Amino acid sequence: MHSRSADNGISRRAALTRLGASALGLSFMNSSLFDQRATAEALGPPLSKFSERSRTLLSQTVEDPEFSGRIPADLVDAVAKSEKASVDDVMLRLLPLAQSYSRAPISNFFVGVVVRGASGSLYLGANVEIPGQCLGFAVHAEQAALSNAYMNSEESVTTLAVVGGAPCGHCRQFMEEISPAGEIRVLIPNRPPVKLASILPMAFGPTALGATQGALPIRKTNLVFTGKASDVLSAAALNAACRSYAPYSKSPAGVAIRTTAGRIFQGCYIENVAFNPSLSPLQTALVQLILAGQPYSSIAAVTLVEVQRAKISQRAVTETVLGALAPQLKLEVVLARV
Repeated sequence: MHSRSADNGISRRAALTRLGASALGLSFMNSSLFDQRATAEALGPPLSKFSERSRTLLSQTVEDPEFSGRIPADLVDAVAKSEKASVDDVMLRLLPLAQSYSRAPISNFFVGVVVRGASGSLYLGANVEIPGQCLGFAVHAEQAALSNAYMNSEESVTTLAVVGGAPCGHCRQFMEEISPAGEIRVLIPNRPPVKLASILPMAFGPTALGATQGALPIRKTNLVFTGKASDVLSAAALNAACRSYAPYSKSPAGVAIRTTAGRIFQGCYIENVAFNPSLSPLQTALVQLILAGQPYSSIAAVTLVEVQRAKISQRAVTETVLGALAPQLKLEVVLARV
């Protein structure tokens, strides 16, 4: 179930076209040569557990130029009906597709996650490791899928399916921030469903540091630029900063990435009461980029918006990660105020 993939400058969607429907979902991972045959053999057909009709429906969505890891509720219902299966079963069958987005050049351990939002939509996620950089910069697959639901403004998350075993402690803590009551159901292949509360007893939750609720639903902060910044990318980063979740540091921040094709991906800062599982805005934006099938080489510009004189700054970590992925770029930093 593990995939080998690379970032050699061509888009993931182009690779999908060359490999055909049986290799739908193959992603790029690092700067090594992209061996299509080895990747397809290692991964297997990501949609092989579905009927031909369902594969067609899902392929049309994944191949949409605007796709970024979200499968809308009406399609989920249509696939479940076509398969005569529950939504839980559909989520488990989608795990190989989610896993195919993994970029794990350090561990070579590829994880896929699918979460269900209150709207009924499903969100894919996969682990992301930054080549040559601190392991703390890695995004776990559970974090990726949950941040994807967050970026799509879900009111809450009801269910999480994961391949390869139960979520690690790091991810359970991150899940607690999304569902402080521990109500998220966890699906693991060939095991009965369990609730988060049963695998994270006596949880350290948001109320421990005075937060009145978890990360969802999103509550906006009214931010404005301290100076003139009227370009589209800065506006997108400001929008992300306004939607970020930073109840502990009071330091909202957002990132916007523009690709060579002109598409913009946003990333919100998402804090955690235990601090370490927090996601930087660049990490969240990279998840969106990857789930859209874009290679790192497509990154053309990045803007960070953060609050002037905030307790913490995202600038250093953003520049460090960008230095590994797009060293030719200069980060644009724009300051805002409440």
